[in-house]
Amino acid sequence: MLEEILRQLFIDAFRKLYGQEPPIQQVNFQKTRPEFEGDVTIVVFPFVKLSKKSPEVMADEIGQEILRESVIISKYNVVKGFLNLLVSDDYWLSFFAENHTNEYFGRKPIQGKPIVVEYSSPNTNKPLHLGHIRNNLLGWSVSEILKANGENVVRVNLVNDRGIHICKSMIAWQKWGDACTPESTGKKGDHLIGDFYVLFDKHYKEEVKQLLPENYDELSDDDKEKAKAEAEEKSTLMQETREMLRQWEAGDKDIRTLWETMNQWVYDGFDVTYDRLGVSFEKIYYESQTYLLGKELVNEGLKSDVLYRREDGSVWCDLRDEGLDEKLLLRRDGTSVYMTQDLGTAQLRYEEYQPKKLIYVVGNEQNYHFDVLKRVLVRLGRQWGNDIEHLSYGMVELPNGKMKSREGTVVDADDLMDEMVNTAQNVSAELGKAHGLSDEEAAKLYDMIGIGALKYFILKVDPKKTMLFDPKESIDFNGNTASFIQYTHARICSVIRKASDNGVTFGENVPVNELQPKEKLLLVNIHNWPSVLEQAAINRSPAMIANYIYDLAKDFNQFYQECSILKEDDPNRREFRLQLADMTAKLLRNASSLLGISMPEKM
Repeated sequence: MLEEILRQLFIDAFRKLYGQEPPIQQVNFQKTRPEFEGDVTIVVFPFVKLSKKSPEVMADEIGQEILRESVIISKYNVVKGFLNLLVSDDYWLSFFAENHTNEYFGRKPIQGKPIVVEYSSPNTNKPLHLGHIRNNLLGWSVSEILKANGENVVRVNLVNDRGIHICKSMIAWQKWGDACTPESTGKKGDHLIGDFYVLFDKHYKEEVKQLLPENYDELSDDDKEKAKAEAEEKSTLMQETREMLRQWEAGDKDIRTLWETMNQWVYDGFDVTYDRLGVSFEKIYYESQTYLLGKELVNEGLKSDVLYRREDGSVWCDLRDEGLDEKLLLRRDGTSVYMTQDLGTAQLRYEEYQPKKLIYVVGNEQNYHFDVLKRVLVRLGRQWGNDIEHLSYGMVELPNGKMKSREGTVVDADDLMDEMVNTAQNVSAELGKAHGLSDEEAAKLYDMIGIGALKYFILKVDPKKTMLFDPKESIDFNGNTASFIQYTHARICSVIRKASDNGVTFGENVPVNELQPKEKLLLVNIHNWPSVLEQAAINRSPAMIANYIYDLAKDFNQFYQECSILKEDDPNRREFRLQLADMTAKLLRNASSLLGISMPEKM
């Protein structure tokens, strides 16, 4: 990398001039400010004491020495304590010659121990919604970014297919479903089950309301809370649901059969959504298959006195000595909780893959949960628990507040994708983007634009930030959007097609030996890609990729406006610009594929 070369040049020059070894970590670079000539700037103030020279003198002496020793630097200038270096065209053109035909420039070969990345993690009592979309896109994209950096990634999904919430949908179907099926209702299975989850909540709230005392509105806040808790405890609906969970864990045949049937309806629905969203997994785990292993770990912890049992029979881990609190691991009736099955799942994955890292892509509402998971595993003697990483991301909120599945106030993933594709079709028709395409080609383009716009809107936001999803903003195809980037790619493809139609070809050899300003600007941005890719992996941030391809598309469009390609009189310059445009298109495809976004050739 250029920075590594320049860092070594600086260190060698400093050592030769002053007989001292400058601290390598203090040799840092920044982009030269536009009002000064240069590509890279080194701040020399940290080395004043070692050199015993003023910043200006030291920068000038080092600049002269670098200029004498390396052909990479063609000029330098000093502004106070800043050494500005102008990288020679020879360096940029040499880089271009080595890489411009490489479709996957910047990627590294996969090697090493696995990194297991868990994402999606849906519940089988509801369809995927907007929050799941962010989770899936983030998990899939981070996995692809890690793979592009040479990591051996295993993508996994943990389906929450058991528990009290699943039983709520089952109870509702038994009471009010009239034996309906996805086929009889014409609904996707995940949508059908989600409707029953909402229906349960509606009836449950009505029952609790009827069980409240007549003077409820006159009670103090504390007494209201107690009265509501008592009413919830008396609820026959909730009692039936808890009993169903106990029977499920006891292996009741009829309940297990119904559970398998309803879950399969949901899985079939999920598969349709996953396929359309373009995400996949190497392995899917089910909590119904891991919670027993979790119980075994809990029993192991009881025997070793790492965990303790309370008088009511529940099992806990006391983490107060680590600044946390006590964590429930088994309920008093012996049924497991989320933590129990997460312990079992982590143990199973460690045994299967011996990974160097276990990454969980889960919202920041679960920060505490994963902190506890790591600590409990370590207390149980699993030191690899320290290798767990919680990729915590911000929640997706709506203009009118948070989404709540049980109340049905969610943005459904399938409906949202339909809306995006329909909007893409309407906007494309208005702008004539699908002109000359067959119906099949046009439909493919609308899907590419609509789903690409959705993915870009979600992924361009830093994962750590809570994001506000405004449907109106998400379907605005102007500015910092996927469609702008896709149109830039299609424009390049059009230029290359026209060149071919006119008999203008370009080979692999670079036919020029100097760069014009906009050519250099575009080429320098391309050169920065491996560094961006590496930082995106370190920061687990697809947003860095999204911002990069947007800037790259903007740089190309400036280049396109100011540098004629097909009408360039100099055949060598024309050939080079076609090569540069082609490399830009390759990189747009390469980088955008890490976000799951496809680039159309016509638009």
